[in-house]
Amino acid sequence: MAVLVTGGAGYIGSHMVWELLDAGEKVVVIDRLSTGFDWAVPAEATLVVGDIADKDLVSGIIREAGVDSIIHFAGSIIVPESVADPLGYYENNTCKSRTLIETAVHEKVRHFIFSSTAAVYGGGGEKPVDENVPTLPESPYGVSKLMTELMLRDTAAAHDFCYTALRYFNVSGADPGGRTGQSTPGATHLIKVACETALGKRSSMQVFGDDYPTVDGTCVRDYIHVSDLVAAHRLALGRLRADGGNLVANCGYSRGYSVRQVIDSVQRISGRDFDIQIAGRRPGDAASIVANADRARRELGWTPAYDDLDLIVKTALKWEGILSTKNASR
Repeated sequence: MAVLVTGGAGYIGSHMVWELLDAGEKVVVIDRLSTGFDWAVPAEATLVVGDIADKDLVSGIIREAGVDSIIHFAGSIIVPESVADPLGYYENNTCKSRTLIETAVHEKVRHFIFSSTAAVYGGGGEKPVDENVPTLPESPYGVSKLMTELMLRDTAAAHDFCYTALRYFNVSGADPGGRTGQSTPGATHLIKVACETALGKRSSMQVFGDDYPTVDGTCVRDYIHVSDLVAAHRLALGRLRADGGNLVANCGYSRGYSVRQVIDSVQRISGRDFDIQIAGRRPGDAASIVANADRARRELGWTPAYDDLDLIVKTALKWEGILSTKNASR
């Protein structure tokens, strides 16, 4: 048996590959390297450079490697970008996912784990949202992910096929062992941007809106360490293989931090002050969204190990130092 990880050369995907290898799994990665890096894929995994919409390529990988499960990360993830380019997001996130699901069914791959998002809820408010809250996405990004969830639901009803859709909140941090982290130039993740600014890689950073109805006027988000997130995926894989049935579950810590609180943490831990510029609100940004993750804890037996903002920031800062060394050596 092998696990096919789409987008496995990217931020979350590369952490997933390490998590699977640590658990003794055979892993194959498909990634077109549009935002990922070949060096982020461990040598113990097989990397195929290609597109998930290439049916012949994906079918060949599944047959050759004996793939029984797919963990699907490949896609576009920037909310404002999706507002500017909705058709591009529907193509890359929805249409290509549909093709991948079709290939999985055709090749009799029964287990599928999908990288979804809290953006399917829209603006959830300060109260933690559970999976029964109406899905009212406020951006094409959120809509593109919700449409894929619906395709998975309908496919599972029609075929011998089971899925888990994990709705991520704000994924942050880096592998505590320093093996991988967020490496994409120009990344928009808040903690990544703040850490780069603290270390002088950016001259300043922007805060998009300080007039939201939140504790200090800036957006509130539930930040989850990437290592806890991929652990949830590994547990979801075990549940699917044990015929646990279909599942949609939130992945977060059920507490929120504002943009200013995150920046304060980065400044305090790095010991560096830096220039912060207040800009206007970005299209598609919700004021506050926090997870109720009780279902993931209950159904997956998931117990987060890195539920601490300062710890998340420390691993992110550590990775920025490692990444600087990597870039200097290339």
